[in-house]
Amino acid sequence: MILVSGPTGSGKTTTLYASINGLDRNERNIMTIEDPIEYRFMDINQTQANPKAGITFATGLRAIMRHDPDVILVGEIRDSETVTAAIQSALTGHLVLSSIHANDAVGVLFRLMDLNVEPASISSTLIGVVAQRMIRRICTNCRTPYKPSEDEQEDVYRELKERINTFYRGSGCNLCANTGYRGRTGIFEFLVMSETIRNLLRCRASASEIRAQAINEGMMTMRQDGMLKAKQGVTSVSEVARNVFAIT
Repeated sequence: MILVSGPTGSGKTTTLYASINGLDRNERNIMTIEDPIEYRFMDINQTQANPKAGITFATGLRAIMRHDPDVILVGEIRDSETVTAAIQSALTGHLVLSSIHANDAVGVLFRLMDLNVEPASISSTLIGVVAQRMIRRICTNCRTPYKPSEDEQEDVYRELKERINTFYRGSGCNLCANTGYRGRTGIFEFLVMSETIRNLLRCRASASEIRAQAINEGMMTMRQDGMLKAKQGVTSVSEVARNVFAIT
């Protein structure tokens, strides 16, 4: 099972759709249960949830299992009934993709436990977790360099451990409606369930312990990814700080 987390409007559904769109739909039987169906795909069996007709994520998932799917996309894990059905599907060898609301990648593990999933079941089925946010891009037409303030330099140094003397921001133009931003991009963190992290989860370690271990194993946090994009001139430090609060 692979889960995507983030608040409403953070692009979770787009990430899930991009994932199944990249799979070989001729060789794999890909089925979905969604509410609502936001994109239509050829060669993918998509089902619309309809609670009034008794078709929920949980009941739809059980029905999908009878059609021998290779990949299952569940629109969202909202309750214990849905997550139980998803865990059972993953335990029987199906690749399950879904979204869930949590603040960060490690928070997903504890959100699952809040839904009465045993740590042993999570560690046995979960491959990884993607946490993401959408941030605005600096307008490339009016992008100008500037010397950052001490606070901005400290924010970047805290995440990247390096001093940056030149940042970028949009001065405002007709193309960006004088906002300085045009278009959006994503910032991500990807928690891979290594054997060490699985053991920590089974032992009911704290979120900070699991997070520290994930970072030691190379996980780039959303805030680090955002500051890296600020360094590259893709977005601004203030935009990253506005969308991703510090998690210690």
